[in-house]
Amino acid sequence: MIAAEALAVAAARLQAAGIEAAAGDARRLLAFAMGIGADRLTLHLMDGLPAAAEVRFEAALAAREGRQPVAQIVGERLFWGRRFRVTPDVLDPRPETEALIAAALGSDFARVLDLGTGSGAILVTLLAERPRATGVGVDVSEPALEVARWNADGLGIAPRAVFQRSDWVASVVGRFDLIVSNPPYISGAEMAGLAPEVRDWEPHLALTPGGDGLDAYRAIAAGVGPHLEPGGRLIVEIGPTQGAAVAALFAAAGLCDIKVRPDMDGRDRIVTAHQPG
Repeated sequence: MIAAEALAVAAARLQAAGIEAAAGDARRLLAFAMGIGADRLTLHLMDGLPAAAEVRFEAALAAREGRQPVAQIVGERLFWGRRFRVTPDVLDPRPETEALIAAALGSDFARVLDLGTGSGAILVTLLAERPRATGVGVDVSEPALEVARWNADGLGIAPRAVFQRSDWVASVVGRFDLIVSNPPYISGAEMAGLAPEVRDWEPHLALTPGGDGLDAYRAIAAGVGPHLEPGGRLIVEIGPTQGAAVAALFAAAGLCDIKVRPDMDGRDRIVTAHQPG
């Protein structure tokens, strides 16, 4: 079977399984099975599919039919132009989170703290973009921290990053001029309505704190004060309906210059604040 034929069959299978982006997912999985970049697949569609690639493609298709996310199957996700390792122990870095990166890069920083670092995508990206900066990434999940360390090493910023286990700021020492976080913010009531790729495959610890979804912001608001330099910035990702509530929590904690900012789709996505001083 040539690759083009395998691709057509795969796209039909994924569509029948209810996968919305069936054609695109089939292309990514076929490129993965063939060991080539997805951007080069068109050049190889007339190639015969080796037996080993057929086996790998079938396994990948079966996993996708079971609604496992493509990033977990192929083991990586492109984020801010860089490839990050992804496993079931971490959230799949999402395009919406790039709004946080853009906001953080809008001003200089020398030392950054990433709360709930997960794959390390936020911290690693910020340090890669600012070669003189250093940072700390914390998470309660040791498997997630291992993924973050792998990404930091693979993208060449490991000497400038420290990853450690901490329940938010509980084990954090020192002050930072930038603190960032993409914390769990999905409410307990919303979990059942999530897509199977998220609900059944991504770590619930990184998705929801339960309840109204705001517990992580409460912990951050209560804990960041001693760790923000005077004038330092706090930037967090939020769910699109949480802007006012998170802004109120930050105001009550004594932070100032609080703003709710949208993502590229126009939905509220990040809240920024400053430490007075």
